[in-house]
Amino acid sequence: MKKYLKPAILTVFCVYLIILLRITVFRAGFSITNLFQNGRITFDFFAGYLEMLRSNMFYEFIYLFIGNIIWFVPFGFLLPCLNSRFSSIRKVLLFGFLLSLLIEFCQFALGTGLSEADDLILNTLGALIGYGGYSAVLRLKSK
Repeated sequence: MKKYLKPAILTVFCVYLIILLRITVFRAGFSITNLFQNGRITFDFFAGYLEMLRSNMFYEFIYLFIGNIIWFVPFGFLLPCLNSRFSSIRKVLLFGFLLSLLIEFCQFALGTGLSEADDLILNTLGALIGYGGYSAVLRLKSK
C-alpha cells in the first residue's frame, strides 16, 4: 500500500496543478498572439475587494477572495507530502509564493487575467493553511 502512496500523491499534485493553471492562466480568451498586449497589473492592495463589498457584489467577493486562498490549500498540503525536502513551513511558503508569482506573471504576459499584488498574499496564505493541515495530519499520525 505504501509503495503506491507517493505515485498517487504525485498524480493528484499534477492534476491539481493542471486544473489550477487552467482556471488561472489558460482560460477563455487565452491566445499566444496576445503576448504582452492585454495584461494589467494592480498594486492597490485589496481595493478591488473593498469595492465589491461596497457594491454588494458578495458572490464575486467570496469567489475571488476566498477562492484565491482555497486554490492554494492543496499546494501547501501536497508539496510536503511529495518529498521531505519540502516539509518546512519556509519552503512551502516560498514555493507557494513563487507559484503564485508565476501565475500572476503568466496572466500579465498572456493577458488572461488581472495580475494583482494582493493575490500573492492570499495565495501564499492558502499554502500556509494547507501546510497547517499537513502538520495536523502528521501530529495525529504520530499519536
